[in-house]
Amino acid sequence: MNKIILYVHLILIGLMGIFFNKAEKASVSDEITICHTGPSEMIAFLDDPKFVALHPAPIPFDFEGLGNMVSFPSSDGKDASGYLIKAEEPSNKWLFVYQEWWGLNDNIKEESDKFYRDLGGKVNVIALDMYDGKVTSNPQEAGGFMRGVDEKRLENIVMAAKTFAGKDAKIANVGWCFGGAWSLKSALLLGKQNIGSIIYYGMPVRDVEQLKTLNSDVLGLFATEEYISKAVIEEFATAMDKAGKDLNYRIFDAVHGFANPSNARHDKEATKEAYGMALSYLQGKFK
Repeated sequence: MNKIILYVHLILIGLMGIFFNKAEKASVSDEITICHTGPSEMIAFLDDPKFVALHPAPIPFDFEGLGNMVSFPSSDGKDASGYLIKAEEPSNKWLFVYQEWWGLNDNIKEESDKFYRDLGGKVNVIALDMYDGKVTSNPQEAGGFMRGVDEKRLENIVMAAKTFAGKDAKIANVGWCFGGAWSLKSALLLGKQNIGSIIYYGMPVRDVEQLKTLNSDVLGLFATEEYISKAVIEEFATAMDKAGKDLNYRIFDAVHGFANPSNARHDKEATKEAYGMALSYLQGKFK
């Protein structure tokens, strides 16, 4: 009788070991998947009030832009659109600009105008509408927009813009927060037509195999925060190194969203320094 009990006990221990081993492997696998996704990884933050609090409602301002909204066909049968400022003379130089989680608002259009002017009017600048017309100044609604996006649709918008720019276009990318993540994702999607990517405090892709396909280096302009954290940034730097790609980055002693002039927590000094780095980087790409 005691032997039977002992055998049953050993069998139960073995079964429990198999169960926990599988559970642990699944947990590790899930963590690795989440860890390297980049843009979609930020969805996990949307239920955290502290993350939402990093995004105070944009302060409204008067804006008259240099560009116009344009639309162009996408492979999914639904037109994509963007705010376009065309180069003064025909040019194959393009800057793709990516919005924050608010949508394609006046702040992003103003930043597009600023890059256009400071690049001497020699570069076509287009701010892509990643939400298909949805714009808000409400943090909760912005989180809902971001949660509800179809990543495949976002990829289609990028590829539609690539086609719109033309097969000979040389394209650099810049974006903030949600758009910072998409600046790097765009660089990966654009293949050999990509010539550069600037990430303003966006969640970077850290998968080495994906990063090996990059056709450019990357400039990272990050903030001191717990979400796109120092640990995440260092993991990104390590992944870029393993992929054989160059990364120049700076972690500014400023809050998430510091470079947005319509943000109540806007840091003028950090913004000036970060913009100087971004402009210098783009000037080097568009020689």
